[in-house]
Parts: sequence; C-alpha cells; structure tokens
Amino acid sequence: MRPRRGRSAGGVLAVAFGIAAGAAFVAATGIAVLAGAVATTLVKRPTKRVQDVRIYGADLDAAQITIQATPDTALRGTYGFWFSDDTGYARLGEIVSRAPGTVTRRVLTVSFGDLARARAGRLSGWVFLGPGELGVPYQDVTVATPIGPAPAWLVPAAEKSGRWVIQVHGRAVLRQETLRSVEVFRAAGYQSLLVSYRNDGEAPDSTDHRYGLGDTEWEDVDAAMCYARENGATSVVLMGWSMGGAIALQAAMRSANRRAVAGIVLDSPVITWADVLAYQGAARRLPTAVIAGALAILGHPRGGVVTGQHAPVDLARLDLVARSGELSVPVLVMHSDDDGYVPAAASRELAARRPDLVTYVPFAPARHTKLWNYDPDKWNGAIRSWLAKL
Repeated sequence: MRPRRGRSAGGVLAVAFGIAAGAAFVAATGIAVLAGAVATTLVKRPTKRVQDVRIYGADLDAAQITIQATPDTALRGTYGFWFSDDTGYARLGEIVSRAPGTVTRRVLTVSFGDLARARAGRLSGWVFLGPGELGVPYQDVTVATPIGPAPAWLVPAAEKSGRWVIQVHGRAVLRQETLRSVEVFRAAGYQSLLVSYRNDGEAPDSTDHRYGLGDTEWEDVDAAMCYARENGATSVVLMGWSMGGAIALQAAMRSANRRAVAGIVLDSPVITWADVLAYQGAARRLPTAVIAGALAILGHPRGGVVTGQHAPVDLARLDLVARSGELSVPVLVMHSDDDGYVPAAASRELAARRPDLVTYVPFAPARHTKLWNYDPDKWNGAIRSWLAKL
C-alpha cells in the first residue's frame, strides 16, 4: 500500500535533513512513512481481502477439499470459506485428514462459485450468509442514524419480549458476522437487532470515509438503541465483536440511552488500540517507533493530513483498561489466548480490575472472532449462563 505523504511527514523530513545526514535522514524518512501507512491502513476500509490460503484440490464428489495448513485452517470446527477473490463461498466442516503443510476438510455446502477450479481463498467465521438461513422469522428494518438510514435485521424472540440485544460487527466485515449469536439469544427470550454502522459498506459513509475505531461509530449504535426503545425494548444488551466491542463499550458509556443497557457481551474485543497496534507491529517486525508514530498520528489534530480523517481519534477515551472504573453494568468477555489479531491481555486485565462486573471466559486455541466456530457449546453456554444471572 502506498502511504499518503502530507505536510506533517514533510516537516519531519526537513528537520531530519537539518540536524543529521546520511543514515539518520534515511531512518527518519522510513519511520515517518511507515507510521503514516500503519495509521492510514487502520482507519481506511479495505477494498480487497487477502486470500491467504492456498487450495490444493477439491473433490466435490467426496465433499472434501485440501487446503494449506495455517493456524486458522488447522483447527476443528465449522467455518465459511471465501474463494476466487470472494466470487465464491463454501461452508467447511471438520478435518478429515492431515498431511505435512495441508489439511483436508469436509465441504458442507457451496453457496456459489466454482470451488473445483479455485486456487486460493480465505477462512471466515461467517457460517450464515443471511438471516434466512437461520430458519426463524426476521425483518429487514432501517435505523435512522445521525448520518442517514442504516439497514439492520430484526429477529424477534419466540414470544414478544422487552429484552433486546443489539449486535455490533467488527472492522472490515458486515452484520452477517453476528448471525451466529441469534440462536442463543432467541432461546433466552431476546429480540436480536443486527446493525450496520458508518463506513462498513452498508450504512452511509461519513464525509471522510474513515473508521473512528469506536469513537464515532457508537452514535449509530445509540440510534439503534433509540429504535429498540421506540419498538418496545425495556432493557438492552449490547454485544460487540472485535472493533464492535470498542463501539459497544463507547455506546454503553456515552449514549443518552445508557440507562437502558443491562449488560455487555464482548467477543474477541478491542479493549485498547495501543495493545492491538503493538501486537500487530511486533508480528510484522516493525520498529516500536513506527507504532508510536502511528498512534500519535491517529490522535493528533492534524493527523488527518496523513490519514484523511476529519477529526482525530481520542485513543485515551477508547482505552477501557484505563477507564475500567467507569464501567457500571455487567460485562461478559470471551477471548482466545491464540487470537492472532487482537491480543487477549487487555481483556484479561479488564477482568482483573473489575471482578465485580466482568466475567472472563478464556478460549484456546480458537482464533479471532471464531470462538463460536471452534467450540459452539462452550460459547453458547457462556452466554446462556451469563444471561441467566442478569
């Protein structure tokens, strides 16, 4: 990805040129450019998903596919599989056999695309492509957000109820991610509202077309809470997945409707962005100065010169470890120690600081937002037990 160079980066280079020469100048240039690229990548919605799983062959008569073994593909469970640059989708089941560097998995269904000709794909936590696959009634509804109408799915409880759950998906995905949760909440008597939010590809875009990492998107969840209350909700549970966790936490703490929030459920959540960037930077062997620079750019009033944001991100306000004392409702956190994207350390620290409110359920070795896929009984059981205590 080619980073945008703004005046702030140019200023860094000018100073570096004035006080040093040779290697020092080159180093300053690299740090500035990399920091800008990291910051921009975080707030910009990706236009294409990386296909990181090689396909060695699909035997559709035997309903099997042999793919590259990765930390994700080598785990048990049921997963979605996008292939051929997302022009195809299949549902994969348990592992049939293993060989050095490969795994052979059961092919449960092929929704569309030619899997037999596919050469690469990516594993997904999505198992359902739409609410129609759940076998329960649902409605397409619209939430009036501050920047325009946003589509949502409403799945009623079996019997009319004032208890609602609002599902908030993660970064760079859509509300289909949250369909896995409908069954357990519906069985517990909750109406499920699966929402979209600004810049996710379904809801309206903000004027800068940039993520706020939870610092702006919470307003759309606040609008969803208004919708729920206007349609009979007497209490609301917010559930957030990955970045959706950061959004849900902000909504619970900043919304005018926050008194209606009975609790929060978090799956693989972002509790503090500094931890996420540090983890990702270490995985990519980036200098710590690059990560520090990226965080500084995101939070600086003029950082938008580099990233395209119209307003800085208040990273301190998004740090729920530091703000743990402000939590006022029960929270269920489910996170894997082998997440691979968002480290679980901040989730564990949040639970350690607020044992009076936070219930922490660890998973291993499930991957990021694929806890349900890896162990649906444990995942559903954790939510069921926690809801019963509300």
